[in-house]
Parts: sequence; structure tokens; C-alpha cells
Amino acid sequence: MDRKTFISSLCPALALASLRAQTLPHQAKSPGNKSLVVYFSWSGNTRSIAKKIGALVPADLVELELERPYSRNYNTCLDEALRDQKKNARPKLKNSPGDIRKYKDIFLGYPNWWGSIPMPIASFLESGNFEGKNIFPFCSNGGGGLGQSISAITKLCPKSKIGNPLPVHYDGGSNLQKELKEWIGENKAS
Repeated sequence: MDRKTFISSLCPALALASLRAQTLPHQAKSPGNKSLVVYFSWSGNTRSIAKKIGALVPADLVELELERPYSRNYNTCLDEALRDQKKNARPKLKNSPGDIRKYKDIFLGYPNWWGSIPMPIASFLESGNFEGKNIFPFCSNGGGGLGQSISAITKLCPKSKIGNPLPVHYDGGSNLQKELKEWIGENKAS
């Protein structure tokens, strides 16, 4: 009698556990278990941070783009962003990550505009069902930190788990890689 047959005869549950342990490493992630790094960036700071997260976490990486982009002129962009915020606008997105059901963890990046999320982030968060998802916000800023962005995300995704957010001053500087590793570890552990 070979070893597998012997184990099966002694304890069928042990044999099943042994079989599962042998097959699990070869199975692909089940649907709803993938990670996504999705972000909106105007100046490139948030894009830079998102790409560094994407290099640390196996994830799909998607930059949200607008059908009608904000002006490339900084002052005009600020005016447009404030206008959209006052109107509670939902600018139309040119792209999206697709079916959100395949993702469990969503790393959500954005600049702090007028003390909160930019309205393209609101457009994205209202585009799918985020119930049961883990959302890990990261926010580039010029000194305003997270502002009221976490409460805005929580209102748009009340049935999601909002992880520890990460405010990043501009592009994060030379310590960013270390901070990102710690932040990802903290969020994955909680």
C-alpha cells in the first residue's frame, strides 16, 4: 500500500487536506481576490506614487482619465476643480478598470483638491458596487494632508472597509519607498 492510500484509509479528512495543500499553490486567485491600484493624477505626483505601489503589490494599475480633461494651466485647473466641487459634479470618465467585482483590495490615489477628493474620484466610486471591498486611500498634497477626503470616500462607499490612509507630500521624496512598504504592510495586516 502506498503512502497516500495508507493516509486515506486512516483519516479521509487528512487526505483531503493533504490534497488541497498540494493543489492550492497552483490555483489562480479566485474572482474577487485581485488588487487594483486606481488613481487620478493632474501633475504627475499621484501617478508616480501609484506606479511605486504597483511595483510593490501585484495589482492591475489604472489611471482614471476624463473625457474632458481639466486645463493644463494650474490656476485654471484650480478654478475648474472648485467649480466641480461646488456643483458636486461627476465628470465623465474616459476609462475605467472594468468589472470591479474581481477586486478585493483597491488602492485609491488622488490629489487633495480643495480639502477633499477631486470629483473624478467621486465619478469612479459611484460607477460600481464597492460593498465588501478594502479601500486603501493615498493622497498627494502640497501641505493639506488628507483634508476631508476620507469622510468623502466613506460617504460614497459606506459598505467598504476604508484602510489606513496615506498622505504624501508632493511626490513623497526619498523616503517614499520605505513609507509605502510600511503602509502596505499595515493595511494588509489589519
